[in-house]
Parts: sequence; structure tokens; C-alpha cells
Amino acid sequence: MKNKMPVFFHTKQLEFHPKYEWALGNRIKHPETTKRAESIFREIKKNNDLFEIFQPEKIPLSSIRDCHHYHLITLYNTAASMPDDQTFYPSVFPQKNKLSPDPTNLYHAGFFCFDSGTPLNNKTISAASWSAASAFYAADTVLKEKSKYAYALSRPPGHHASKDSYGGYCYFNNAAIAAKKLKKKGRVAIIDIDFHHGNGTQELFYNDDKVLTISIHGDPREYFPYFLGFPSEIGSGKGEGFNLNIILDKETRYNKYEQTLKQTVLPLIKRFEADYLIISAGFDTYELDPIGNFKIKTSDYQKMGKLIKTLDLPTVILQEGGYYTKDLGKNTVSFLKGFF
Repeated sequence: MKNKMPVFFHTKQLEFHPKYEWALGNRIKHPETTKRAESIFREIKKNNDLFEIFQPEKIPLSSIRDCHHYHLITLYNTAASMPDDQTFYPSVFPQKNKLSPDPTNLYHAGFFCFDSGTPLNNKTISAASWSAASAFYAADTVLKEKSKYAYALSRPPGHHASKDSYGGYCYFNNAAIAAKKLKKKGRVAIIDIDFHHGNGTQELFYNDDKVLTISIHGDPREYFPYFLGFPSEIGSGKGEGFNLNIILDKETRYNKYEQTLKQTVLPLIKRFEADYLIISAGFDTYELDPIGNFKIKTSDYQKMGKLIKTLDLPTVILQEGGYYTKDLGKNTVSFLKGFF
């Protein structure tokens, strides 16, 4: 294991098949398909001289409960009893301060969800739990010093899920689960390089001075999640000053991205004196991605990984977005190669 980067993935993560989503009033094919994980898995196996694949054990329920309200878990368990041919899409989203939800009633799912593109069916909790388990055991591997770097092929992704809500194709916050694990032994920095703001991760650590959260993303005035991800969001209470949002312009190329990392992100992590690093690695910054608008190339990701590696920190890399499935595996492996 010392010579190869451990990769964590469970095949049950492939049993969840969202068919479509509603986007700005239109029904479209769902971008978060099993083809994403399959593309990455194929490329990982091609490079078996660099990577060793492990199947995670079942994640302790306490590690999920440490990050998520039991109502959210109850809702997913309720969906697990649905027939195989049924999928539930929330369509009513009430004002939370006026109601008390019943998580055993799927028609109340809109209380917990913040979009119409993140469906529930009888495979949701299984896939999301194994995705979280991949993140948990990647963090455990780094924590126990079995490997300095570990990658979790976490699908479904996680960075939009908060303590009591889900959305953006995310059900459990994998970065938060990994961070809580690592936090037991030191200070944790999280870099979210997905094109979309990691609103769930931000919310979970907004009052925490032991976890530094940094998100580099497209303008939330135009891109999901719309309501969060602005520079004015800096944390609160003990966490004030420990949350940073960096908005980059449309069609940002790697030279600008690299400048942001060198001048702002990496120096801040060094000042924070992090003991561990988590990377929420979304590759929807790719130049051909259908729901991003940056111009990062496949070869750029290896440069990005190599630059982040200069922090010389034990690092957990978690899969987030990336929806141009033809090249997603190549982009992921390019980034991971930067850590060799």
C-alpha cells in the first residue's frame, strides 16, 4: 500500500440510477449517472501500477449521525421501502420555520431537500452510505498512516448535503464525515475544487475554528447553489475567519486557477497550520463539462495536484462532480498522478 495510492469504492454505489432531473423547468437526463463512476474506475484499473483498489467496510452509523440529523436518515430509510420501479422527486418546498416534518412520509421530502434534481428511491441510502464509507475509510487509512494520500471514489457526491438537508445530487456529506474523523487528531483544511460551491460543507463547519473550509467556484448568482458561496460568508462565532469563498470568472483557464492557489489558497492553509487536508475533487471545471463553465484541460489537473501536494500534508481526495463522462476518468487520474 505504501507504493500505491489506495482507492476506496464499493460496487453497490452503482445500483443507484437517477433517470432524470428537473432543471429550470425542463426535464433532462440526469447528469449524475453510474457512467461517472464507471469511467473513473476503468481509468484507475488501467493504472494498476499506481493504484490499489479496496472495498470499504460498512460505515459506522455514528459517523453519519455525527454529521446528519436523524430525520434525514429516517427519510432515506423510508424511501428504501419503495418498489423497484418507483422514484420520488420532491415538488413542494415549504418554509421550514412554519412546519414540523414527518420523515416517514415521502411527501414531506421537500422539507429536507432544496432542489428538484435529487431523487429518492430504494437504492438511495445504500449507494449514499457506501459512498460515505469510501470517504470514511480513505480518511481512516490516512489517519493510521498506512498511506499519506488516499482517494475515495465517492458516488453519489456529497458536498452539497448539510446536517439536515440534501440536494445537488448529494445525500451524505462525505467531506464532513472524513473531516470529523481526521479532526480527532488535528486541524483539518478542506479545499473544494468543484465548479459549484460546497454549501453543505460550509454549513457544517461554519462555527468551527478547527476546520478551515475553502471553496473555489463559479459565480453562484448564475450557477448552483445560487443562494450561497459569496465572499461575505466567512464563518461565525469561533469559526469566523475560517471559511473562504473564491469566485472565478466564466471561462477561467488554468493559469488563473493556479494563481489563485499560489497566492491565496495555499498560503492560507499554511498559516492555518493544518495537520490534514481534504480535497473535494470535482472535475466539472473541465473545458467540456456540460454544467460548468471553466476551461481547465486534462493535463492541467496533474499540475493542480502537483501544486497542492507541495503543502506536504496527509491528504484525502474525495470525488465530487464532473459530468463529461467520456473524459472524467482521465481527468481524475490526471489529478491523482500529481500526488506521485
